Amino acid sequence: MIAVDTNILIYAHRAEFPEHVAARKLLAGLAEGSELWALPVFCLGEFLRVVTHPAILKPPSDLPAAKRSLEALLDSPSVRVLSPGDRFSPLLLQTVADARATRTLVFDAQIVAVCRENGVETIRSNDRDLLRFQGVKARSLG
Repeated sequence: MIAVDTNILIYAHRAEFPEHVAARKLLAGLAEGSELWALPVFCLGEFLRVVTHPAILKPPSDLPAAKRSLEALLDSPSVRVLSPGDRFSPLLLQTVADARATRTLVFDAQIVAVCRENGVETIRSNDRDLLRFQGVKARSLG
């Protein structure tokens, strides 16, 4: 199973990014396919935060449009939302320690830990910071 990171969701949602077409193609393939794929729960909130934030995107997306984008993905019969379970806390602490993650990297460590807990081997992301974490392979759009 592969997971999709927030930046891919943002690229697919916003046409001004050069990665827009590739991200939309990736998500359409996953959403319409029969193979299981995943969205870490943390990425859902981060997506909404980023695309509706006027200091990040000009103009920001309105909340109804952002919600519709997520709802369309969540309607896919092959998607799974990854939520923390019983092994999450020790996995998070180990992931943070192994990568010496601090500050904003702790958020990435949460994504990696929830992926590891749920058996995800690959996460699609253009965030190079994910390369510093062990246990999940980061694969970019390019």
